[in-house]
Amino acid sequence: MFKNILQYTNHRDYPLPHGPWLATQKWNDLLFMHSPVPIETITKYIPKSLELDTFDGSAWITIIPFKVSNMRPRKMPPIPFLHSYLELNVRTYVKHKGIQGIYFFSLDADKLLAVLGARLATLPYFYANINLKKKKETFYFDSTRKGKSEATFKGSYRPVLEAYYPERTSLTYWLLERYFLWSHRNNSLFRWAIHHRRWKIYDVKAIIDNENMLSFLPEDTVVGDPIFHYAHSKRVLFWPIKKVE
Repeated sequence: MFKNILQYTNHRDYPLPHGPWLATQKWNDLLFMHSPVPIETITKYIPKSLELDTFDGSAWITIIPFKVSNMRPRKMPPIPFLHSYLELNVRTYVKHKGIQGIYFFSLDADKLLAVLGARLATLPYFYANINLKKKKETFYFDSTRKGKSEATFKGSYRPVLEAYYPERTSLTYWLLERYFLWSHRNNSLFRWAIHHRRWKIYDVKAIIDNENMLSFLPEDTVVGDPIFHYAHSKRVLFWPIKKVE
C-alpha cells in the first residue's frame, strides 16, 4: 500500500522529501469550506518569515472538519487510545522561499493526548468536544472548543453527483494539493512534509448552522461566499519535522 502511494507523484510540484517517512494516518469524510479573505487583513496573522500565497489576487482560508483513523508510526501498530479521533482545522495558504504550503491558525481535536503531543511538536492544537454522525448520506459535525474560547462549528454536509479530479489549473486544485505545512514557535519556523495520492472530490450540499472559528479575525473578514468540497478518505504519510529558520 505505502509503496503504491510513494510511487504516485505526478501531481506534486515538488519532489518527495529525503529519507523515510515517519508516521501515517487516514483522513475520513472531509468537508472543505473555502472562503476568500482580504490580503491586507490575513497577512497580519501569519509569521513574517512566510509569504501569503494567493490565487488570481485573492487570499483564502479553509475550515476542514474530518475524522482521523489508523494513526501509527512507521512499521508499528496503531497507537492505543490515540489512533482515531475527530479534528477541525483552520488554515490559510502560504509560501516559503517559493515553496507553496499551508499555515494553520488552529487545529481542534477531541483526544487530549493528541492535542498535547501535537503541541509539543509546535502545532497549535486545542482540546474540543466534537461529534460526527452520519444519517443516510448526510454527515453532522459539531465542535465546541473547551475553556473560555468561543470557537465553535456546527453544520451538515452531503456529497452530490460523481467524484472527480480537479483540473490542475483550477482554484480547487490550488487549494487542495498542498504537501508542506509550517508552524512557528519561539521565533523559529518549522516545516512538516507530507504525501498522499491526488485528491478526488465531490461537490457537496452543506448547511452551516454555527461557525465561529474565525473570531480571531476582524468582523466581516470573509468577502465572498464559501466554496464547499467533500472527500471520502485519504491515506497520508508524514516526514519528521524540521526547523528551517
